[in-house]
Amino acid sequence: MDVVNSIKEGLRHFSPAEKKVAQFILRDLNFAANATINELAKSADVSHATITRLAKSVHCANVREFKLKIAQSAAIGERFTNEETVEKHDISHVYQSISDILLLNSGLIQAEVVQGASEAICAAKHCLVFGVGGGSSMMAQECTNRFFRLGIASNSYSDPMMMRMTAATVDKSDVVICLSLSGISADVFSSMRIAKEYGACIVAVCPQGELADYADFHLPIKTQESDYIFKPSASRYVMLAAIDILSSELAVINQRKSREKLRRIKIQLDYHREQSGMQSTSNRLPLGD
Repeated sequence: MDVVNSIKEGLRHFSPAEKKVAQFILRDLNFAANATINELAKSADVSHATITRLAKSVHCANVREFKLKIAQSAAIGERFTNEETVEKHDISHVYQSISDILLLNSGLIQAEVVQGASEAICAAKHCLVFGVGGGSSMMAQECTNRFFRLGIASNSYSDPMMMRMTAATVDKSDVVICLSLSGISADVFSSMRIAKEYGACIVAVCPQGELADYADFHLPIKTQESDYIFKPSASRYVMLAAIDILSSELAVINQRKSREKLRRIKIQLDYHREQSGMQSTSNRLPLGD
């Protein structure tokens, strides 16, 4: 339950005393979460009974549960609850945040790990790519988008049930790539464990943690979130860089096959552009737009 939203929605129908303590709580969630009922009642200048009634009004069993829910809301950080107007950052801030996160991760991934993971993928019968959520699900698709160009059979999955089902079909000749920006994705971890049970080699792109510890090959990443919450997270660029590192190694290891696949794609794209009247004088266009 999102107790902050329940309090805000209830302001229209709370009693005057309940509204008074509700507004006090919204102004300082940390204090409300840590204060005793006596301290909260005294600070808001209301009775103990008012706080109990407010807890019931927002569908909490008692004040203890009410304070627990407030503590959970406070834990996400003031940057998500502070209602003060935030000044807009300029465009250069977007580029700077991307540069900063890439610099933080530069040198984190070891060449021997990339080589080992790439050799396993090249030798695999089939490769599955798992990732859930906004960033990782998009990156799972990007992974397969890179791999087919190199002649590597792969499929990406972001639906938790499909991840579990496909994980149950693997064997020792398969590789499963697990993507997680947080490193604590329960759906990815449970699917990884299923795949490992059936003998698949596991490659993880994620921060240090339990998911990383379970993998055969770990390509580590670090995330860094700022207090400016209105810009999409730059951390996804780190995962994209890790995928590019892996894809580049795969292409080199299997370069004869890779070159031929890329040549075919290039000639068919050029032919398509020529037929549609959109041909460019440059032969250095991105391969795939």
